[in-house]
Amino acid sequence: MNRVLYIKASPREGRSHSIAVADAFVDAWKQANPAAEVKVKNLFEANLPPFDGAKVQAKYNLLHGKDHSAEQKQAWNEVENLIEEFKSFNRFVFAVPMWNFSIPYPLKQYIDLIVQPGYTFGMNEKGYFGMMKDAKALTVYASGGEYPAGNPLETYNFQSTYLKSVLGFMGITDVTEIGTRGTLMDSREANKKQALNEAREIAKTF
Repeated sequence: MNRVLYIKASPREGRSHSIAVADAFVDAWKQANPAAEVKVKNLFEANLPPFDGAKVQAKYNLLHGKDHSAEQKQAWNEVENLIEEFKSFNRFVFAVPMWNFSIPYPLKQYIDLIVQPGYTFGMNEKGYFGMMKDAKALTVYASGGEYPAGNPLETYNFQSTYLKSVLGFMGITDVTEIGTRGTLMDSREANKKQALNEAREIAKTF
């Protein structure tokens, strides 16, 4: 059965364009899949553990086949629990605003916690390979400006380019993107309406 993890990376809730569009998608998807499960994870309320010294050392001990101290084991268990939760889903929805041309810091922290060797990606003599190839994702982006392909402003978009790359690194290459751009421009309502329509349409076959 398909299970969706809906990851909210905006603290604005009712005023967030990315959440509004992602909510519309999730509502439509649940109507089309009434028996399926959707779990919402608001990263601004999730109290994510810091990826601190104990966790970093535990990671390198694991990579080099060394034992963990009691402190490191407890620290690494926090990481493993998040990874286990993430990997228990096969569908992902991300609501992501643009902050300083990139993604909000809790989403980056979440990524740094779950993207780990031997869990979500692996390594062999040919290089890296993703371990979540059966999953797919919908990413909903919002930004105050517009960053069209071929325009010089496109180079400032580290939001969708980064998230798509890191999802692909984990093996999630089936990624559908929706952008509600220009939220600080006169075109914002028209752009949002178009994004809402796209979301409801995509939900029919996601």
